[in-house]
Amino acid sequence: MGNNLLKGKRGVISGALDENSIAWKVAERCVEEGAVITLTNAPVALRFGELNKLAEQTGAEIIPADATNMDELDRLFAKSVEILGGPLDFVLHSIGMSVNVRKKKDYTDLNYEWMQKTFDVSAISFHKMMQSLWKQNAMNDWGSIVALSYIAAQRTFPDYSEMAESKALLESFARSFGYHFGTRNKVRVNTVSQSPTRTTAGSGVKGFDEFFTYADKMSPLGNASSEACADYCVLLFSDLTRMVTMQNLYHDGGFSSMGMSPAILG
Repeated sequence: MGNNLLKGKRGVISGALDENSIAWKVAERCVEEGAVITLTNAPVALRFGELNKLAEQTGAEIIPADATNMDELDRLFAKSVEILGGPLDFVLHSIGMSVNVRKKKDYTDLNYEWMQKTFDVSAISFHKMMQSLWKQNAMNDWGSIVALSYIAAQRTFPDYSEMAESKALLESFARSFGYHFGTRNKVRVNTVSQSPTRTTAGSGVKGFDEFFTYADKMSPLGNASSEACADYCVLLFSDLTRMVTMQNLYHDGGFSSMGMSPAILG
């Protein structure tokens, strides 16, 4: 049961692929809390995912868009404003992809064209989304923009490869664009650094199962689930966090504050 935290609010959720996606859970929770939304993903992802099921469940229209293409992003947000009946109150960026990781290229032997693609899809797309929103003035005053990040932006996780740099860039964009959005119309921009989560994308990282167990033992509260992350995103989209902006917010059961846990040694 919802608490109407997002009653009357309009938003765009990107990146939902299937029921394992954090973005899928966020979309469900936003609608439960009274919001109306549109859904978007790359055309190729729409062919392989199950987004139609989520659209039916949430009453949301799907607007395909390549997040690296400014024309498609401009269309996405213009059409969302039109469909939803006014400027947006929240936007979720939940997009990440590394060809090097997929093809198991070692960090010391990266293909740089693939690396640039990783940065464009996983980080620069966030700036492009915000620039499109900015130029169209598509965000309501006191709106909220959130991107999903990971602690590899601050710490070394060798098998995460250049996705670590992507997340660092993503977080920097949130701080830099957060200033401009805040001073113009009080829109806040934050990133959420989530626990390792069993998503379709995350599970493809080498050694994921072992690290998931490690992080779960290291965190006093255990790993945060995708459902809990969705709750946190709803909070950040709501009016209860109006003065929180330009932050990277750890949602990881305490992992980010730990040095060592006896549970690991045992």
